[in-house]
Amino acid sequence: MPFVNTKEILDDANRKGYAVAAFNINDLEFFMAIFEAGLEERSPIIIETSEGALKYAGSGNPLRGARFFHDLVKNYAESTDIPISLHLDHGKNFEYIMAAIKAGYTSVMIDASHFPFEQNVEETKKIVEIAHAVGVSVEAELGRLMGIEDNVSVSERDAVLVNPDEAEEFVSKTGVDFLAPAIGTSHGAFKFKGEAKLDFERLKKVKEKTGIPLVLHGASSVPQKLVELANEYGAEITGTKGVPFDVLKEAVKYGINKVNTDTDLRIAFMAYLRKTLSEKES
Repeated sequence: MPFVNTKEILDDANRKGYAVAAFNINDLEFFMAIFEAGLEERSPIIIETSEGALKYAGSGNPLRGARFFHDLVKNYAESTDIPISLHLDHGKNFEYIMAAIKAGYTSVMIDASHFPFEQNVEETKKIVEIAHAVGVSVEAELGRLMGIEDNVSVSERDAVLVNPDEAEEFVSKTGVDFLAPAIGTSHGAFKFKGEAKLDFERLKKVKEKTGIPLVLHGASSVPQKLVELANEYGAEITGTKGVPFDVLKEAVKYGINKVNTDTDLRIAFMAYLRKTLSEKES
């Protein structure tokens, strides 16, 4: 199947009420593992790269890095019959967003969530106009993901989570294709100190008011068996807590169509790298 637009994958997920995993890659090994798993599961694949990955792959040149990832993913996509797309995750730098668009990425994320609402609207709208002109779809974020959720008081929590009415206004003013609403997750391996809780009522309202595909950031489950394996071979990872699978399934039920995963891949890579190197030494 040809390399497809991320919008094609997520619009189908939105219509039918399911979600597609989106995996961040940093090198060929990450990509091959995801590609082979996608073939085995007969699942659509959304490959994501960060700005850091573009800088790394391009030896400091984001356009060269973006072209590297584009050519890699596109060539593999055209050799199979499952839909595969390529997405820029958390684009904050205009140069990097433009590099992804010029290289042929099928979607980009503009993350202006750290700005006040109106500035977020303006920054997002600008990227939407540029991207849509060349057939590239756009994701944006509303609300702010925190580092450690339980350290935030109720009033602060409401301030960083998405406002459903603002989400409706944001989508209307920007024309964005997918929205990542902040509903209680956080990036990294330490997502919750207590029970894993997402604001499903807030999510439900955002879905009702926008109707577009929604994205869950910070969605890694942080499997304990991988943490234990890494620690067995010299890592010192403590206090981790990811998003349980049953919570992810509930999020999909309330409107999530794209589930972003990065931390799980990093932990798996580190755990098995440590194990392999240790066994070779012995």
